[in-house]
Amino acid sequence: MSILEASGLQKIYFSRFGASRVEALKSVTFSVEEGEYVAIMGESGSGKTTLLNILAALDRPTGGVVLLDGRDLSTVKESQAAAFRRSNLGFVFQEFNLLDTFSIEDNIYLPLVLAGKNHRDMQGLLMPIAARLGIVEILKKYPYEVSGGQKQRAAVARAMITSPRLILADEPTGALDSRSTDELLRLFTEVNRLGQTILMVTHSVKAASSAGRVLFIRDGEVFHQLYRGTDTDEQFYQKISDTLTLLATGGGKQ
Repeated sequence: MSILEASGLQKIYFSRFGASRVEALKSVTFSVEEGEYVAIMGESGSGKTTLLNILAALDRPTGGVVLLDGRDLSTVKESQAAAFRRSNLGFVFQEFNLLDTFSIEDNIYLPLVLAGKNHRDMQGLLMPIAARLGIVEILKKYPYEVSGGQKQRAAVARAMITSPRLILADEPTGALDSRSTDELLRLFTEVNRLGQTILMVTHSVKAASSAGRVLFIRDGEVFHQLYRGTDTDEQFYQKISDTLTLLATGGGKQ
């Protein structure tokens, strides 16, 4: 069953007086099945960020449709958009986006507070996730008191605590060292095995090789896609690298 369906997505930006026109997305079509772990790759300017913003209901396409669980995102009113995102989407960002004046615990609680949940319910939701992610001992600390890897674990906990239909991750390993990157990718794999659907935008071949499928975007279109199948991380890594080389050298669409 498809959780997310994008069909014929187009996004055109115009200059202030309409003198120039930039087509960031041309005709992007793909779907994400429930329980999938999908990575999106492409060079800078390929349209990845524009696509992610549209999928997150932060921007609207010029043409085409995005369906989340069958609901057309264009029908979500601006006044309802924030509540819709809290209820259906979890976000993991490159820079963590944690508030330094809040404890780790309160940062994780934030989506639930905004949704009007009571404290007892929030505690019941937090502790199993915190235990699974190995952050119980840092819940009372503040972001500036913990490592980058621990911050990213807290960010993943915040994304998971609302039981979202889909986690959207934007360059989640971009601010991490190699050890913290390995920890986060193991964590994503574990969370995905528990049934969480993940869509990740990344420049990192290593990060993408942890996914089950990789979509490659070039010049605003889906250029190619790879499925892991029975490949090991190393084998999948090599296939992804080869495809990126084809992208960079202007190879034909596969």
